Amino acid sequence: MEVLAVDRDSESMNHEQERSLVVALGASNLSRGLSRLLQASRCCSSSAFDLLVAAGHGRSYGVNSRIWRRSLPSILESGLWRSIDKMLHGDVFGNTPRLAVITDIGNDLLYGFSIEQIATWLEEVIHRLHQKRFNIVITKLPIESIQSVGPRRFRLLKTFFVPGCRQSLEEIKEQSRQMNNSIVGLAKKYQLSIIEQPGSWYGIDAIHIRRSCLDVLWKRVVECWPVCTHDSETRQGTAQWSAWKEWSRLGAASAEVRSLAGVMLFTPQPVFQLGDTTRVFLY
Repeated sequence: MEVLAVDRDSESMNHEQERSLVVALGASNLSRGLSRLLQASRCCSSSAFDLLVAAGHGRSYGVNSRIWRRSLPSILESGLWRSIDKMLHGDVFGNTPRLAVITDIGNDLLYGFSIEQIATWLEEVIHRLHQKRFNIVITKLPIESIQSVGPRRFRLLKTFFVPGCRQSLEEIKEQSRQMNNSIVGLAKKYQLSIIEQPGSWYGIDAIHIRRSCLDVLWKRVVECWPVCTHDSETRQGTAQWSAWKEWSRLGAASAEVRSLAGVMLFTPQPVFQLGDTTRVFLY
């Protein structure tokens, strides 16, 4: 039975070894590739690290989102920020890498929010991470993939993924271009690393990255972070044999707060801890 999350491990962090901190914000592509991100992040830390994630299918940066009978709070209102504040309150993280990736930005366009509103939410996210001295990587919308969508495919995608979407295909295409311009502007303002997402990464739905390309995405993210390589081969080898186990555990894990069929559920964090004391938190 699930109980109220209490961040039980973060309370004792001042007594632990120095750790790196990795924050990942996104939606469905992040959720689908989470075990691969966990593996890739090992290359950025010579010690154990904490991975804090706010993701989930249909996740919005600024409003609560609902897919079928499951609802999640917005990324901005999630418990992730509270946990970051707690973790950085002590000296556990010291001068070790603070790494962040921001991705899956397009959902809020499909929900009908303006470019200006989404950019405001996005800048607030970036500002919070920037204040905490995170090294931030951000992905642009996959313009190539979006531009390839025709009217018939768009109708099918709307019906299946976002039945409430009211924009036309041309509006979505134009807004996507404008959104990318806003992302570039924010990246320049806060000196972020930007990752382009080629159309070849995406499948027929133009929204979800092909599973075979998820490793390429996270490899590019890691290449933008300050990477500690002296132990990377060992950590990658360990990741290979344990990847399937981590994938199954992550797939069954739940966010700290979610609503299912109108019932509010709470899950203690972290959702699990690995043998090297690396921990995963979901929000």
